[in-house]
Amino acid sequence: MSSVSIESQVAEFNQDFEAQIGPVLAATFAQEQADLRAAGTPDAVASAGEKLPDATLLTRRNELVRLSEVLAGRPAVLVFYRGAWCPYCNITLKTYQRDLLPALTERGVTLVAVSPQAPEGSEAAVQAGELGFEVLSDPVNELAAALGIVTEPSPEARSAHTQLGFDVSDHNADDTARIPFPTVVVVDGTGTMRFVDVRTDYTSRTEVGEILEAVQHLPG
Repeated sequence: MSSVSIESQVAEFNQDFEAQIGPVLAATFAQEQADLRAAGTPDAVASAGEKLPDATLLTRRNELVRLSEVLAGRPAVLVFYRGAWCPYCNITLKTYQRDLLPALTERGVTLVAVSPQAPEGSEAAVQAGELGFEVLSDPVNELAAALGIVTEPSPEARSAHTQLGFDVSDHNADDTARIPFPTVVVVDGTGTMRFVDVRTDYTSRTEVGEILEAVQHLPG
């Protein structure tokens, strides 16, 4: 397994990114991240021990599918990410492809990534990261809302996004700016969530070792 953590990759990315966008926009994003950390995890977030909600999702081919059909009673790791437009998400998904997927496959555990993007965005994420696992769209945040992890960028951050040439709502299937907090859920074969890790600061992500530790404790 690679020893390069997501945290160290993010730190390296941030140095170049902040130099590229300049101090004003960098300060805007830093303030948003500080506010998210200060607010903490919402009270309504789902907890380990609860049943994973089912939901209707979209494949990259724009086909409707139930999450329960995708998992088919197998243990799984679900990764909620903001979108292919998010560099922190791309770093994370590439790391999971390289360092997590082989270990999960060996253990018979399914890996699925979910975002509110249109299917074209899911395809873009797959192509950018050369991903070999299922990437699905939660087009109206049905699943994310059931887990209590829906948020959206601050007005100041959206203004900064506009200055950088994009808007989150243009990428989402429902044309809103609603996105999930980056979250990892480990679910067992009965559909019970055994591990739920919500990162309110989108620059912070669940490391591969933390996920594998949770998987090791799955029953049977």
